[in-house]
Amino acid sequence: MKRVMISVMVLFISVGAFAQANGSSYQTAIGVKFYPGAISVKHFTQSNRALEGLGYFWNYGFRFTGLYEFHGDIQGAKGLKWYAGPGAHVGFWNDDWKNRYPDRDRGVAIGIDGVLGLDYKISGAPLNISIDWQPSFNLVGYSYFESGWGGVGIRYTIK
Repeated sequence: MKRVMISVMVLFISVGAFAQANGSSYQTAIGVKFYPGAISVKHFTQSNRALEGLGYFWNYGFRFTGLYEFHGDIQGAKGLKWYAGPGAHVGFWNDDWKNRYPDRDRGVAIGIDGVLGLDYKISGAPLNISIDWQPSFNLVGYSYFESGWGGVGIRYTIK
């Protein structure tokens, strides 16, 4: 799985034909988020609002999360923004999950998410870095609160 994420990053970084956002802001970015490991696409619909899609892949299955983020500038720190917002997820567990946790509902997980973090666009480079906390509550499937999601994102900015 790590090889796939590294290959995706190399692909996006090597595509020089795209218009790169080299200033302190960006509109769209594609990359990876670490923990547990996701492909991340973030797109600003307004200067202070963004949509982020995360595709997580790991040994227990797959999870897709969609987030709606409100962004705000941090005074005195050009390129640095705070963000927070709601979201939702759907996940599909494989047989390893089912065998390890036989008492839990099988197959699918659907729930709600929140996110709170910091987003930094590196001025002069087509790179964006973020760090966040993404708590979630699973509603369908095995119901539980998960406080351990979130992580560090590294993205290539396209616009």
